[in-house]
Amino acid sequence: MGTLYISQADSFIGKVDERINVKFEKKIIIDVPFIKLDSVVVLGRSTLSPAVVYELINRHIPLSFIDEMGHYLGQLQPEMSGNIFIRKAQWQAAGETPQSIHLVQGFIRGKLKNYRQTLMRYQREFNDIDLSKSIPRIEQVIAAINSTESINSLRGLEGSGSAAYFGCFDSLIRNSQFSFPKRVRRPPTDPVNSLLSFGYSLLRHDLQSAVNIVGFDPYLGYLHFDRYNRPSLALDLMEEFRPLVVDAVVLSSLNKQLLTPANFVTEPLSGAVSLTPEGRKTFLTLYEKKKISEFKHPVMGRKCSYREAFELQTRLLAKYLMGTVDKYPPLVLK
Repeated sequence: MGTLYISQADSFIGKVDERINVKFEKKIIIDVPFIKLDSVVVLGRSTLSPAVVYELINRHIPLSFIDEMGHYLGQLQPEMSGNIFIRKAQWQAAGETPQSIHLVQGFIRGKLKNYRQTLMRYQREFNDIDLSKSIPRIEQVIAAINSTESINSLRGLEGSGSAAYFGCFDSLIRNSQFSFPKRVRRPPTDPVNSLLSFGYSLLRHDLQSAVNIVGFDPYLGYLHFDRYNRPSLALDLMEEFRPLVVDAVVLSSLNKQLLTPANFVTEPLSGAVSLTPEGRKTFLTLYEKKKISEFKHPVMGRKCSYREAFELQTRLLAKYLMGTVDKYPPLVLK
């Protein structure tokens, strides 16, 4: 099963023998053996029994909480790996060091190259899309990465490349029922932004779990740095996966009309848009299918799933910081 998503509001999550058991109005709606789980995500309000919390921690299964609007709330993690050497190397590279600059360059290069590949694919597939300005703009930003050795300047490049990508994101939506005016985060005020934010919250859960498994301190990052209570390293590693996983699922769900405007609701006071329970179930199914889909990893030279790639990229980062390899290779797919 991999990740278990529990989206029924006001459900009770309990343990029966070696199984996790979810009840709503005294009826069992989910019954899964713990042995099949890699992680658990609770969406909205639910009650967890102490026995479930104990079992998840004992089995090293991370538990995340995401609210009804799709915002990531927090995570209950098993004990951190005892590999102090990885964390020591992680801290030694912090700041404006050559290693840190190299990693920031890699995270941004991976993200922007995958942005470019997405746009190029849509340009080939649809004759009525004109991306002749956006693609060269992203390529110009990519070309400037290697010669930029200030982390703040690199952040500026990342912002410029992302602006070029999201500036034409509306053209990638081949469904007249939806539009994308601009990126709006807190709260998302249209369906497309709500899907992006929800998907990025799910991705954050997956990368934070990988960071913990490998043995990093999740709060010390390089591109994302020095903010209280933010898992910066998980956010760093998310960058190259945003277009590959979340954006791909969002565009597929809309362009194949797997989601309709009826799958979204608007909160009257804040204007925040979120998925209905049925829409959330559809999106979660698509996200899980994407995670288990396979591709040939350009560095490892073998097939792997995106779920495996989360941990693979984290381990490649550890190898670089420990001095086993000379470079960190971001995941870039054609």
